[in-house]
Amino acid sequence: MSTHLIAPSVLAADFGNLQRDIEMINESDADWFHIDVMDGMFVPNISFGMPVLESIQKHAKKLLDVHLMIEQPDRYIETFVKLGAKLITVHYEACPHLHRSIQLIKSFGIKAGVALNPHTPVHVLNEVIGDIDLALIMSVNPGFGGQSFIENTYDKVSTLRKMANTKNLDLLIEIDGGVSNKNAKALTDAGANVLVAGSYIFGNKNPKQAIIDIKNF
Repeated sequence: MSTHLIAPSVLAADFGNLQRDIEMINESDADWFHIDVMDGMFVPNISFGMPVLESIQKHAKKLLDVHLMIEQPDRYIETFVKLGAKLITVHYEACPHLHRSIQLIKSFGIKAGVALNPHTPVHVLNEVIGDIDLALIMSVNPGFGGQSFIENTYDKVSTLRKMANTKNLDLLIEIDGGVSNKNAKALTDAGANVLVAGSYIFGNKNPKQAIIDIKNF
């Protein structure tokens, strides 16, 4: 049985029944809550910000994995930590001083991650791979849910896992976008150990079973 983690993407939840969906994740086999924060600048969409995260934090009983798809993320790191984030991921493409951003996150005693857009090669993480806890590979173009999975992701995961094996054995590799029961095993076989799933879980008639299907195989 695989030992990977499942992080349902709250962006795909029913915001008219958000507490219900949060409690469903609490009761499920999922491990984390994945929170996508979008600013309408770095990505062409606006999701939610501090008030919604504060509401989620009140009910969530599992780790809050906050993915910042925003420009100048350093401005908000401390605020998201105060709102309960235990892992904050920033985008390589949004951080001209990436090492500084990583150190800022870790200065608050939480885990730091770096995300890569589909067009960004994994070798750009070579100089910081030993400093981060997680690398997030976007398997769709960031900004919207429900997109088709990009097949080149498998090769990127495999390459990144080889890099980690020489520089950071504990590195978590997270996949975000188009994850389902059709590709979950292949992703973990390639070296991923955290799977983010939104539409596949929340669009399923039995979301708890959908989580089990990508958690246990």
